[in-house]
Amino acid sequence: MEIALAFLVGLFFAVAIYLLLSRSLIRMLLGIAIIGNGVNLLIFTVGRLTREVPPIVPDGEYAPLEQIANPLPQALILTAIVIGFSLFAFLLVLTYRAYQELDADNTDTMRVAEPEDSPRPPLSY
Repeated sequence: MEIALAFLVGLFFAVAIYLLLSRSLIRMLLGIAIIGNGVNLLIFTVGRLTREVPPIVPDGEYAPLEQIANPLPQALILTAIVIGFSLFAFLLVLTYRAYQELDADNTDTMRVAEPEDSPRPPLSY
C-alpha cells in the first residue's frame, strides 16, 4: 500500500508544480492546495500504515507489546489541514481582490509596477 501512496504523492507533486508554473492565478491557487495535500499524504505515508493495534501502552508497561500505529503523523496532518485551509482561504480572498482591482487573472497583464504607456527609465546615470 505504501508504494501506491508514494506514486500518488509523486503525482500530486507533479500536478502541483505544473499548476504553480502557469500564469493564471486560479491555477496557482489550485497548485498550492494540491501541494499541501501531497505533503499531508507524504507525512501520513512516512508514519507507516498499520491498523493492527491502537497506540495505547498497557498499565505497568513502559513500551508497547506489538507494532502500534504512530499517532504523531496523524496529529501533524490534522494541524496541517487546518493551517492549509486557512492559507487557501486567505489566498482565495487575495486572488479575488487582485482580480477586482486589476481586472486580470494572468500575471503578465497584472504588471502595475511597469505600465505599458509609461516612459522608459534612464539607461545610465
